[in-house]
Amino acid sequence: MGIFTHICVGANDLSKSKKFYDAALATLGINNLGPMGETGILYGAQGPEFLVTKPRDGSPATAANGGTIGFVAPTRAAVHAFHAAAMANGGTDEGGPGPRSFTPTAYAAYARDPDGNKLCAYCFAAE
Repeated sequence: MGIFTHICVGANDLSKSKKFYDAALATLGINNLGPMGETGILYGAQGPEFLVTKPRDGSPATAANGGTIGFVAPTRAAVHAFHAAAMANGGTDEGGPGPRSFTPTAYAAYARDPDGNKLCAYCFAAE
């Protein structure tokens, strides 16, 4: 059993966010499950697990300082595909695909979405 019901990030422009997340998350097997009313988009592999929404208070969305959301990548190729899709759809690079030194098989890529939220895709499978 997981420890979260969902994770939510704020967005200022849902159409830009939809383009970015539809492309980047599809590489990891995470699907757009449709709108969340008029203020958000639901994503998930087994139900709504990741939400992209306009802030309810009407203030601009801002990225967490020091926060990162990590997604499971089934293969190292998926890590590369995630990063490429993120870069091609309005994301910015925060660390290209490659090994990470904290465990022998860690392989990841980092990107920021159009609103500055930091994301990564990690694969822990051996080559």
